Amino acid sequence: MTFLEEPTSIPAKVGVVGGGRMGAGIAQVFAQLGSQVVIAEAADQQAALERVSTGLTRAHERGKLDGAPDEILSRVSTVAGPDELPADLDLVVEAVPEIPSLKVEVLALVDKSVSSSTVIASNTSSISIAELGAALSDPTRFIGMHFFNPVPVSELVEIVRAPETSPDVVTKVRDWVSLLGKSEVLVNDSPGFATSRLGVSLGLEAIRMLEEGVADAESIDRAMELGYKHPMGPLRSTDLVGLDVRLAIAEHLASTLGDRFTPPQLLRDTVARGELGRKSGKGFYDWEKK
Repeated sequence: MTFLEEPTSIPAKVGVVGGGRMGAGIAQVFAQLGSQVVIAEAADQQAALERVSTGLTRAHERGKLDGAPDEILSRVSTVAGPDELPADLDLVVEAVPEIPSLKVEVLALVDKSVSSSTVIASNTSSISIAELGAALSDPTRFIGMHFFNPVPVSELVEIVRAPETSPDVVTKVRDWVSLLGKSEVLVNDSPGFATSRLGVSLGLEAIRMLEEGVADAESIDRAMELGYKHPMGPLRSTDLVGLDVRLAIAEHLASTLGDRFTPPQLLRDTVARGELGRKSGKGFYDWEKK
């Protein structure tokens, strides 16, 4: 199937499945680009719109928004689920939690809802694109678009191609990422891709150091920020990503790449207490004091 019949322009219509922090951020950047965006969110459609609205207001306050927040928000609508997405979408980005069975279920519904020319992408940070693509009738149109949190200000999108992904789809998605004003890295499908594999490896070792009493969280982070010029230390980054998300990725990588990705007990215990990072108010740092 040929997807590139003319030079790539912005995707006129974009679907985003999942209206949480990541999904709302993805919806926001495409709406800012000029796309009409439909968010499929089963739990709370109003909350999804409010997240987009808040993001647009913050961008406006920073002087980073071309246009009025309300005008851009008017390009965003919601439906209750992926089976209600309109057929004529140029792109659908799945952004549900990092649970393989859930993603497969969602992608199968998307596949039945949209036209055969729609590019379908997953925002997964670690799960095999080839495995997820098996849920689709045509895996050649499937690709990984791994955005980073917070999406509106992050500069990177990791594009992941599976062996079945059409070269035309890769080209189109690279062009769309460029139009978003972001940079891309193109990687081949493998567990954890490039960013999660490296980021989780560093984060897990930092947690082990904290667990062993090598230093406190701020000292470990400051060592990487000042000594290696990292913009954010691995423990603060884990809080931002979400300890539950990092635990799920680590467990997946441990099952596919081996024991070096086994999550430290401290990470398991912290998640079990409900201390998930910034989104819960506490993780390795107390975010309620910030």
